Amino acid sequence: MICRRIEGIKPFIVMDVLERAQKMECAGESIIHLEIGEPDFETPEAIKSAAIDALHRGETRYTHSLGNAKLREAVCAYYSQTYGITRLEPDQVLITSGTSPAFLIAMSTLLECGEEVILSNPHYACYPNFITFLEGVPRTVAVYEEDGFQYRPEVIKAALSPRTRAILVNSPANPTGNQLEPQRMAEIADLGKWVLSDEIYHGLVYAGRARSMLEFTDKCIVFNGFSKLFAMTGWRLGYLIVPKNLVRPMQKMLQNFFISANSVAQAAACVALTDASVKADVEHMRSTFDKRRRFMIRRLREMGFGITVEPTGAFYVFANAAKFTNDSYAFAFDVLEKAKVGITPGIDFGSNGEGYVRFSYANSLENIAQGLDRIEQYLASIKPGKP
Repeated sequence: MICRRIEGIKPFIVMDVLERAQKMECAGESIIHLEIGEPDFETPEAIKSAAIDALHRGETRYTHSLGNAKLREAVCAYYSQTYGITRLEPDQVLITSGTSPAFLIAMSTLLECGEEVILSNPHYACYPNFITFLEGVPRTVAVYEEDGFQYRPEVIKAALSPRTRAILVNSPANPTGNQLEPQRMAEIADLGKWVLSDEIYHGLVYAGRARSMLEFTDKCIVFNGFSKLFAMTGWRLGYLIVPKNLVRPMQKMLQNFFISANSVAQAAACVALTDASVKADVEHMRSTFDKRRRFMIRRLREMGFGITVEPTGAFYVFANAAKFTNDSYAFAFDVLEKAKVGITPGIDFGSNGEGYVRFSYANSLENIAQGLDRIEQYLASIKPGKP
């Protein structure tokens, strides 16, 4: 018999799309991938060289359970330089094997059975699964296209209850690519609840700058990592920044369930945060993403998709597809089968994501153009509202 906690976990639909696309590719089909949120760039050379050097130095043993001391110091320096946050100490940084384990650790530390975490709707698909696995309750509040899918703090306030433990903020956001305005962040911080701030897409911003929740409150837990900004998805390395009183409880989880993050990846990540050539590589990636973003937004609008507020972060466009379908799941798989393009159905991201589809521009401009051309041809062949 399967544990009820596992039975309650919903599938991650984008992975179903990807795996179906991969099966089609194995059968000889040519698929354009606009579904997956993974940079198509190589990890910068200086980072790869640092990993090789670490191997040659024999840095292949367990690190401190909180992580390599040099890396934790580098994270503090990065947050000081980037956000002006000078009060952090290295022991407040916990290095993890990606940000997913970081979420499991943080929510395990905070949540009692039945306590609530407020999420936007739509939201990153995996958030509710972390909460329900720990027998917490996801409490969703709707966000809307006309607001750029930003939280309305007054709606969060109305949703608070004695069981509310935390509010989860993701800016720039997956799936929408939109950023939360500083004033709204400040108002959320003033609500007095724990704020869980997913900052994994920081650095991939094309207008203004991303703001860390640490600029507004100390009652927060920050999640960040190296996958997106540094094109290091397969290195599986992330980190938490937490108040001092939470360090020891979380450290016990790290010690018991993870021991330590990969030692070689940690050595390489130190270079990611400190090397000037990496900074130049990251800026090249960011500017290339921006060119793709502008191209994709223009083409999608020409094709009839709705984009009220242009996304300015991450590498996603969350487009209104109501002109073409009222079933984003069926639409996405039909596009895959007939147009040979992978896209993600909005329903993957919550009930308020229905009627939308997510396009990723983490692919070459040539592939994006070809993929959108294929979709345009597909749209010309269907009746509005019916995939």
